[in-house]
Amino acid sequence: MNARAELTRSLWMKVDVYPDAPKFSGKKSCDTVIIGAGIAGLSIAHELANIGQKVIVIDRGTIAGGMTSRTTAHLAPICDDGLSALINLRGEDVARLFQQSQEAAVARIEENVSELRIDCNFRRLDAFLFPAMGVDPKDARDQRQQEFDAARKVGAAVELVTGVPLKGFEEAPVLCYPNQATFHPLRYLRGLAGSIRDSGSLIFANSAVTSVEELPEDGVRVSTENGGVIDAGSAVVATNSPINDRFQLHTKMSPYRTYAIAFTLPKGALPDALFWDTGDPYHYVRMNPGPGSVDYLIAGGADHKSGESDDGDIRFEAIEAWIRALVPSLGKKVTRWSGQVLDTIDYCAFIGLNPGSKSVYVVTGDSGQGITHGALSGLLVKDMISGKENPWAEVYDPSRNTPSGVINYVRENLSAVKNLAGYLLPGDLKSLAELAPGQGGVLRDGLRKIAACRDMAGKLYLNSAVCTHSGCEVAWNSTEQCWDCCCHGSHFAPDGTVLNGPAVGRLNPVDAPAGGT
Repeated sequence: MNARAELTRSLWMKVDVYPDAPKFSGKKSCDTVIIGAGIAGLSIAHELANIGQKVIVIDRGTIAGGMTSRTTAHLAPICDDGLSALINLRGEDVARLFQQSQEAAVARIEENVSELRIDCNFRRLDAFLFPAMGVDPKDARDQRQQEFDAARKVGAAVELVTGVPLKGFEEAPVLCYPNQATFHPLRYLRGLAGSIRDSGSLIFANSAVTSVEELPEDGVRVSTENGGVIDAGSAVVATNSPINDRFQLHTKMSPYRTYAIAFTLPKGALPDALFWDTGDPYHYVRMNPGPGSVDYLIAGGADHKSGESDDGDIRFEAIEAWIRALVPSLGKKVTRWSGQVLDTIDYCAFIGLNPGSKSVYVVTGDSGQGITHGALSGLLVKDMISGKENPWAEVYDPSRNTPSGVINYVRENLSAVKNLAGYLLPGDLKSLAELAPGQGGVLRDGLRKIAACRDMAGKLYLNSAVCTHSGCEVAWNSTEQCWDCCCHGSHFAPDGTVLNGPAVGRLNPVDAPAGGT
């Protein structure tokens, strides 16, 4: 299973990218094995297949059923944390290369849509950055000018404009970024997956990888949970949070839950554009074509550290109240969902050779731009594996150090320290009798802590509360009916099965405490 097995459903999930994908078994060899079949994994596979490589893609669950299926698919090359912040951390030269690479990623998606004739509602459109509610007008103008100046420094197209068609912001100081884009992510990946298979490469689903071993004589060996083996010249780990690295990358990024809701809206009631505000966490809005006389409006935000809050209903309510105040003609709610993003300490993904490796590459740290980073990884990793220099490699080098990001580093790693210290505290449950269907919590039983939950049918599951990746304590997520780890982003089903890495092993089952249920 993967994150598609979590409870909520995105607007995209009616599309099956490759429903007949087989399970992997036996032993095979290839040029490159790619672990993870989301936007990054399939983009890399497509690019490598195009240059004649034999590729095998393998995923623990359904194809494109991980965090890619939970995106809102803004194809916006502008740094998610602001270009001015990126310049402050890494300088103008790196920020300029970042902008160029992100624009190239969107252009590559557009090329693929055209060349493969993928029906995925791809379109170019404007994007608007507007002030958060309650911001002082002078502060709003100053912030707009700061981001405008930063965009001009790095060569991003930008315009100073007044107002957006959202109630209360018709005269607000706004930035317009022209020539952004959006699409239906799973329809796009269905097209890529078909092209990959047409090239003779292979895609396998429901086949969890248990180890990635770099061989001393050259190449790599990937093992799966059912005893399968894949030998390859190189491997790419594209699993949202990497399953092959225990600490070096994970300490430089943090997992955040983000929330989204899709509503109906009368056609023409709002321009087809991207919108986001300057809040922290910020809100974001996009449109998607709908049936008949309606379109879909998707609004999102309300981010928090994974595993540190279990109040999804309240966050969904806050997003709905926010967008209904801005768009009074908004119709009924269609669906709602959450996803996870991995924020790095310097706002750029990690794409390239895994630190200390010769043949294992990694793609992680989407920093709120998972779709553009995923498409970019196809271009970048293809060049690296084929021995070509790429001007963007230094921006995304997984081995990089960013001294100016040390404050972010310390702040983000406090979660792990607090979590481990929590082993000395009581659990949040006093007894298993407290648990109703759909509820979960951590129960202390002597020296151990038990992750106890009842699924929606009322079946009780008892597992160790210790995440099998690095020993942090998991927390119940009632919105998604899963266990989340705040340290590095692992998710587990109620029965303990892994839904999202970096963990590869399930939570360990335990006996009921004395006194029973």
